[in-house]
Amino acid sequence: MKQQNFKNHSRWVIGYHGITLIAILAFLVGSIRNFLKSSEDNLYSASLLVLLGFILFFMFHFLRSFALKAQDRAIRAEEKLRYFILTGKAISNKITTRQFVGLRFASDEEFPALAEKAERENLSENDIKKAIINWKADEYRV
Repeated sequence: MKQQNFKNHSRWVIGYHGITLIAILAFLVGSIRNFLKSSEDNLYSASLLVLLGFILFFMFHFLRSFALKAQDRAIRAEEKLRYFILTGKAISNKITTRQFVGLRFASDEEFPALAEKAERENLSENDIKKAIINWKADEYRV
């Protein structure tokens, strides 16, 4: 496996991000076209297909966002504990969840200083990732 860094750390699952999204959008567009061309006899079933298309689209979005929210909570807790282990003191409550998500890639040697810099300069998640010198891979997040 290629060593992870800023340029290649994001991960796309082709079956989910590509095929499933395209299939749902095709279903939604097709169901809307079917609804617009439907006669009075099949208007009800055509409208149910449109509703199903929207349900699938929203499920696609929320399934992903709920999973990421749970991962973000875990990352926040892990990085707070890591900071405490490394420094013996609690990290500032001013560090945002997005900043923690960026800090998780920092090596133990640069993590405390980078965390303090992130708070002091209000660095974004991407700014934090770009400032990391010794990248610590996270292979479990999708």
